[in-house]
Amino acid sequence: MVLKDIRKNVKMPEDMMWLIPGLQVKRWFALIFVGAVIMTLGILILIDIKPIFYTMQFIHKVAMNVSTEWLAFAIVMFGAGVFFKGWQKTNLSMLDNSDNHSLLEQLYRRRKLNRGPKIVAIGGGTGLSMLLRGIKHITNNVTAVVTVGDDGGSSGRLREEMGVLPPGDIRNCIAALADDEDLITKLFQYRFKTGEGLEGHSFGNLFLTALCSITGDLVRAVKESSNVLSIRGRVLPSTLDDMKLVAEMEDGRIIHGESNIPEAHGKIKRLFTDPKDCKALDDVITAIREAELIILGPGSLYTSVIPNLLVNEISEEISKSNAKKLYVCNIMTQPGETDNYTVTDHVNALMKHAGSEKIIDTVLVNDFMPSNLAKKYQMSGSYPVKLDLDNLKKLGVKYFPKKLIEDNKEGLVRHSSNRVARAIYYWYKKEAKTGKNIFKKEQERQVCNV
Repeated sequence: MVLKDIRKNVKMPEDMMWLIPGLQVKRWFALIFVGAVIMTLGILILIDIKPIFYTMQFIHKVAMNVSTEWLAFAIVMFGAGVFFKGWQKTNLSMLDNSDNHSLLEQLYRRRKLNRGPKIVAIGGGTGLSMLLRGIKHITNNVTAVVTVGDDGGSSGRLREEMGVLPPGDIRNCIAALADDEDLITKLFQYRFKTGEGLEGHSFGNLFLTALCSITGDLVRAVKESSNVLSIRGRVLPSTLDDMKLVAEMEDGRIIHGESNIPEAHGKIKRLFTDPKDCKALDDVITAIREAELIILGPGSLYTSVIPNLLVNEISEEISKSNAKKLYVCNIMTQPGETDNYTVTDHVNALMKHAGSEKIIDTVLVNDFMPSNLAKKYQMSGSYPVKLDLDNLKKLGVKYFPKKLIEDNKEGLVRHSSNRVARAIYYWYKKEAKTGKNIFKKEQERQVCNV
């Protein structure tokens, strides 16, 4: 939860926002106050005014003539009045009204969210951006690793015409990590509806493409864009190579291009890239090595999540990592990609393409479906992903069930970014606590053996 969320849930005067726990401001104001009192006392003693003697004498006289209850009440009220007046004046002297929100926000983010866990979220498409919208309220230490295999829509046109890596998924992640109510974020997501050559393009895609041309580096272009939107965390492409996706179908067909794979309407045997050996970004590898939690998905299995694992260095580092590893499974099957897939089928596909069974510890699965599931899913051939627990256990993978969808009357199935983020954080804290207890017991056992 960020500061603006606290403002919505807790009604308090603007000046009192400085009392929110975690800002580490109150203690220093108190220290200043105590220091000022001590200095004043020392000066009075130095000039022989005898403040302690006269104060005690005054208190004695008042105590003899005024009841204890009234005396205590008067002292408390006087002290409270002085305190809050000083607090108000301190706020006014430190900042003007226009900067108050931003300074409080920066302090809260730096003190609270900067101490959050180091998270690496891997994927692409709308699934990753949905996840990031919730995760940014938990930690500032999040790195989004985004696939660059997209070749459709605005991104595909820019890739073909300008020779740049597809900016669409990167743009969505940058916007997701920014303040959604910010005007500049809405501008970044704006899509032109008319205009020769502009129709279908988003402003953010054009902006990233222009920055890439100016800087000559997509990573730097993404960094500068992130600075403009003041995002919480960072967004990185999985590779800077011109990676294109290729699928081999069960019937022997070879399908080229991310946008063409779902349209092939067949069962995917394997996915690979052209060129074959794409090099991972160094910052991505560093982020994975330092991560405390690695999240895969949600999102299109073969066109958003797996493409990142086809970069060998990434899948190898995930396998070697000691971080907690969680896969957020899709709620519905995707026609043309995961027809009739169970939870285990999703996990098997990830492990197969990563070349390792150590990339997932636990699967986060949705355990609630609306009773009035919209008919459009069945009409398009999309069905709820079934949890085949026995097969999942054979892989040595745990599962964590939670309600992950948004509530709606239409029977639509959409991930709730807040519910997903809360479920992930709860699971992470639970696993971290279990790990500490196991480590402690092991230490005690070793001591006993000695």
